Amino acid sequence: QVQLVESGGGLVQPGGSLRLSCAASGSIRSINAVGWYRQAPGKERELVATITSGGSTNYGDSVKCRFTICRDNAKYTWSLKLNSLKPEHTAVYYCNVGTFFGGNYYNGNNWGKGTLVTVSL
Repeated sequence: QVQLVESGGGLVQPGGSLRLSCAASGSIRSINAVGWYRQAPGKERELVATITSGGSTNYGDSVKCRFTICRDNAKYTWSLKLNSLKPEHTAVYYCNVGTFFGGNYYNGNNWGKGTLVTVSL
């Protein structure tokens, strides 16, 4: 069982930035890929960025050139940097340990509680 803990969310003004962090612990043998998702109020959870164990990254069209996913120096820790935030980026952000295969990310069954990002004046 893998435990995931997201942190770094908060209230930020439009145009601001935040850095979210995801820490994994527990029964980790190997991690193929990590994905960051977000779920805005009243909407379905959507995938916004992924990173493979080899460092390859992919982004949803709505966040390209705005969000950056990376693996931190600490083992089993990943970050999502959010830049030039807009009110429509308000959501709970979750990380997930999954598999990247054939150009697609397949989420695993482990989810953290998420971290809330609120973009508002």
